[in-house]
Amino acid sequence: MSNYMKVSSENSPRVELHDKLGLTGAEISCNNLPAGGSVPFIHSHKQNEEIYYIVSGSGKAIIDNEEVNLATGDWIKVSPKAERQLFASENNSISYICIQVKENSLEEYTADDAIIK
Repeated sequence: MSNYMKVSSENSPRVELHDKLGLTGAEISCNNLPAGGSVPFIHSHKQNEEIYYIVSGSGKAIIDNEEVNLATGDWIKVSPKAERQLFASENNSISYICIQVKENSLEEYTADDAIIK
């Protein structure tokens, strides 16, 4: 059995990588909203924070009734209990990656977690 997995994501409105990659510590999704489109629901989470990276385009997020403008290159972290919904701008689509992880679960990272040989 190999110690890695590689997949290609198709160009669809939403691709969840949890099952495709067999992820055990995070959920990652690739998302594309057309101009004027939106995530069709407001949501929050029980345990997981979400980190969004705007790959291209522009739009906004409504987080706890506060409007946050989003553009290519932006990163935003949203706490689990915050209610959120994302929108593409009226004249521009938006593509983003959403990383979902359990809040306060990171114990080691970067060099602290590395085994250097």
